[in-house]
Amino acid sequence: MRARKSGNEQRNADLGIIGGSGLYEFPGLTDPEEFPVETPYGPPSAPPVVGTVGGRWVAFLARHGTGHRIPPSRIPVRANLYALKALGVTEVVSVSAVGSLREEYAPGHLVVPDQIIDRTRGGRPATFFSSGVVVHVSLADPYCPRLRAALTDAARAAHPTVHPAGTYLCMEGPQFSTRAESQLYRAWGMDVIGMTAQPEAKLAREAELCYAGLSLVTDYDCWHTGHDSVDARTVAEVMAANVIAARAVLSGLAHATAPADCACHHALDGAVLTDPLAAAQVPEEEVPALLRKGFARRG
Repeated sequence: MRARKSGNEQRNADLGIIGGSGLYEFPGLTDPEEFPVETPYGPPSAPPVVGTVGGRWVAFLARHGTGHRIPPSRIPVRANLYALKALGVTEVVSVSAVGSLREEYAPGHLVVPDQIIDRTRGGRPATFFSSGVVVHVSLADPYCPRLRAALTDAARAAHPTVHPAGTYLCMEGPQFSTRAESQLYRAWGMDVIGMTAQPEAKLAREAELCYAGLSLVTDYDCWHTGHDSVDARTVAEVMAANVIAARAVLSGLAHATAPADCACHHALDGAVLTDPLAAAQVPEEEVPALLRKGFARRG
């Protein structure tokens, strides 16, 4: 699947953007065109939309689908990342609304997290390699350091308050935290809380994609006695302003950067424990060809 440039000329998209709550489209795209992609994991949340920003081909995908119909636990993350990879994407920026667990991370601020704690309950498919082959990728740094640095620079150029690091606690949802949970996460040293960073980060690494997150702070969760408890309406109101900033950040990133080789693109090197001959014989329905390139580089 390739994005059409003009006439018969075609090019891959190389930058993928996954839009979260409030960010359902990316109006900065020039000549946007919808590209439905079939995947072995079913349809993605919505058909990716491909266009150019500053001369760079970008694929945008709405995480929660058209009209925000898909709750966090039901997001087809494998299909979403597979669809972007099928379009040629090598770098993914994931945009999400988060609650703050720190006084200094105020509503309206932007955060570029560097770590994740996974508190989902195991019902979300979290690997592309569930049978036929054994793969153990490194997640010591779940976000790509190179892409994070570029995203932080773009965020600082577009917004007055950007936190260049933080630990994102990914909860199951769709309910928000209890006060006791919120206080517990603060005691653990968590910075922001959301519902979508996992298994996106795990699957992006397995797919050998660079992955970085742009977190938009909408509220103080429910720990802060000086603020109302979080509710969907409050989140939506703050998100409207945050989305404007996010679009500027993403546009700046696309204008300022170009595709580059990265360690993330070689994440399967040394991660495949299955014998190469046995791995090569795994049926296509168990491990699609698009995800097999690292098998030949088994260390």
